[in-house]
Amino acid sequence: MKLDRLALLILVLVFFVSFTPAIAKGNSKVTNQYTSEISNHQESLPDQAHDPEKAQGHVDLGEILPLYSCIPFACMLLSIALLPLIAGNIWHHHFGKISAFWALTLALPFIYVYKGLAVHEILEIVLADYVPFIILLWALFTISGGILLKGTLRGTPIVNTGIILIGTILASWMGTTGAAMLMIRPLLRANDYRKNKTFMVVFFIFLVANIGGSLTPLGDPPLFLGFLHGVSFFWTLKVLPHMLTASIILLSIYFVIDTYHYKKEGAKVPDDGEKKPLRLIGTYNFLFLGGVVASVLLSGILDLGEVSTFGVHRAILDWLRDGLLIAFGIGSLLSTPAVLREENEFSWFPIIEVAYLFIGIFITMVPCLLLLKAGPNGAFAFLINAVKKPVHYFWVTGMLSAFLDNAPTYLTFFNTALGSFYSGLAESHSVPLLVTENAVYLKAISTGAVFFGACSYIGNAPNFMVRSIAIEAGTQMPSFFGYIVKYSLIFLIPTFVIVSLIFF
Repeated sequence: MKLDRLALLILVLVFFVSFTPAIAKGNSKVTNQYTSEISNHQESLPDQAHDPEKAQGHVDLGEILPLYSCIPFACMLLSIALLPLIAGNIWHHHFGKISAFWALTLALPFIYVYKGLAVHEILEIVLADYVPFIILLWALFTISGGILLKGTLRGTPIVNTGIILIGTILASWMGTTGAAMLMIRPLLRANDYRKNKTFMVVFFIFLVANIGGSLTPLGDPPLFLGFLHGVSFFWTLKVLPHMLTASIILLSIYFVIDTYHYKKEGAKVPDDGEKKPLRLIGTYNFLFLGGVVASVLLSGILDLGEVSTFGVHRAILDWLRDGLLIAFGIGSLLSTPAVLREENEFSWFPIIEVAYLFIGIFITMVPCLLLLKAGPNGAFAFLINAVKKPVHYFWVTGMLSAFLDNAPTYLTFFNTALGSFYSGLAESHSVPLLVTENAVYLKAISTGAVFFGACSYIGNAPNFMVRSIAIEAGTQMPSFFGYIVKYSLIFLIPTFVIVSLIFF
C-alpha cells in the first residue's frame, strides 16, 4: 500500500510540475493577449468583474480559449484508458483521487487566468449538468436494482439475442440508462455458465445503452434537447429506418458471434432440475421507474420559471425533477427488501465509480464544450466550417459525441444547421422549417449524436456503468482502447458507414 501511494504521489508531482505551468502561464504572449482582452471588456463594463452573469453575456470564453486548454480532458481520458493496464492496483484504490487531480489541474489555472468567468462555467457544468446527470443515474440504478427476474433462463444465442432486442426496444421509451440497468443483470445471470461473455456485454452497450434510444426524446438526452427547442415529440420516429438498419446489422453479427462461441465452448445448458417459470419480483419498482420517466418529460414541457443558484440559472422544474428522482430512489430503497437486492447482486460500487470519474470528466471537459459552442469563432472553427452536407453532420456530430457530452454536441450542430439555412429567423420559425424542408440534416445530427455514443465507454451515461456491473459479476471487459480497437472500429464503424451510404 505504501508503495502504491508513493507511486501515485510521484505520478501526481510529475504531471503537476510538467503540465500546470503550461496551462497557468502557457505562452506568455498568448495569455497576456487573452487577459488583456478580458481586462478591456472589464474596463468598459466595470460590473462584470463582480457579476459572472453579466460577464457571461459579454465575454465568450469559447472564442478566446486556446486549443491546449483541452489537454486536461485528454489526460483524464488517457488515465481511464492506460492506468488500469499499467498500474491496475493504483487505479483501483485511487481512481477517485486521480479524477480529482485532473479536475483541479484544469480548474485552478482556469480560475487563476479567467477569474469569475471560469468559476461561473465550472459551477454551471456541475449544477446544470453533472448534478442532474448523477441524480438520474442514481435513481435508475437504485430502482432497477430492486427488480429481480427469477426462474430458469439460460443464455443460448437465441435467448441472448432476444434479451438484447427487448432492451433495444425499451430504450426509446424508458431511456437508454433505464433499459440498460433493467436488462443487464438478467443477461449476466442467464450466461453465468458461459466462458466468453465479454462480447455479449459490448453488444449490449452498442444496442441497449445507445442505438435503441434514438426514437423518442425520452431515449437519449440529445433528443430531449431537440424536443425542448421545438422538435415535436414523435418527429424522431422518422429515424426508425436508420435505427432498424443499424440494429439489424449488429444483432445479426451478435447472433453469429454468439453461435460461434456457443459451439466452440461446447456449452451445454446446465441441468438445474425442474425448470422454474420466469417471474419478476419487486414489480412495484416499475411505478418508481414510471415516475422517473414522467418527471423527466414534465420538466421539459411545463414552465414554472427559473431560479439562480450561485449565479447559475436553472428551471424551477429541473430542481423539482431532481428532488422527485431522489424521492423515487429512496422510495425504492425503503420498499424493497434487502434480501431481494442481495439476490440481485446489487452493490453501490458501480454508481460510486461513475460519480467519481465523471466529475473529473465533466470539469475537464469545460474548455472543449466552450470551444465547440463558440462555433466558427473558436479554435474548433476548422471543424465547424467543414460541416456542409448531411454526411458531414452525421460523422462530425458522431465522432465528437463519442468522447464529449453528446447533448451539447447535438445542440451545437442543431444551431449550425439552423444558422446555415435560416439565418436571422427566430427559432420558433426556423425549427419547423428545418424538420420539414431539410429534415435529412436533423436526422444526421440526431443519429450521429445517439449512435456514436456507443463508440467508447464514456460516450453515453450507461456505458461505463454497464461495464462496472459486468466486471463486478466476474465478466472480463476490454480496456478503454481495447473496447474501441477490438469492437467499435471493427463492428460499429462499418455499420455506420453502411447507414451513412444508405441515408446520407
